[in-house]
Amino acid sequence: MRCTAPSRGHRTSSGAAACPVHGRSSYRSYPSPSNYASSNPSRSGGGSGSSGGGGGSRSARPRWSPANSPVAYTSEEVAALDRYRSKVEAVGPRAKSYDLFLCHAWDDRRETATELHNLLEAEDVSVWFSEKDIILGQPFMREIDKGLAKTRIGLVLITPALLRRVDSGGVSEKELSELLSRDLLIPVAHGVTYEEIRSVSPLLGSRNGLSTEEDSLENIAKKIAELIAV
Repeated sequence: MRCTAPSRGHRTSSGAAACPVHGRSSYRSYPSPSNYASSNPSRSGGGSGSSGGGGGSRSARPRWSPANSPVAYTSEEVAALDRYRSKVEAVGPRAKSYDLFLCHAWDDRRETATELHNLLEAEDVSVWFSEKDIILGQPFMREIDKGLAKTRIGLVLITPALLRRVDSGGVSEKELSELLSRDLLIPVAHGVTYEEIRSVSPLLGSRNGLSTEEDSLENIAKKIAELIAV
């Protein structure tokens, strides 16, 4: 018998139950194999930078999370996210057009970035997203500049594609520079560890946040929605 996670995933209870090796008792959320590296203990980052808690107990409740929240946090996640919550509270509910600016690699725009955008909007988070907010024919960089001005805080989807773009100096690098300079940037790692991020951008990698290695995109969207609610 062989584990079905690499081909089918264990992201749902039914998928986990169908696995002939692990069954329902060993259910754990696994990312999609098309977007994520294979499971490997060395990728967890442990205490050296993984923001998801390295498998720690999900029993912590951050001060901003409602008592009836359906998502659970590790103490490491709460510690990592508290700095962003403080920034959100300092900014407050200004008269901006969007809650979040979604920074992503061009390569991810039609798959992972769109999925995260849709999940966030399903949680009633308004997101500036280049795929829908830049009108065809408009000057690209100027529209991004306007988008940055209209948003309260930024979120960066960090993938292997984004690290390649940052390393080569593209549009994503310019967006990151602006958001990092204002210290208004929530990182979400997808398919990369924070150790790998630091090897390309020490400044970005030092800002631990959330990771799909530890949680599903659905739960991450719920946590971000709670984090920025004011």
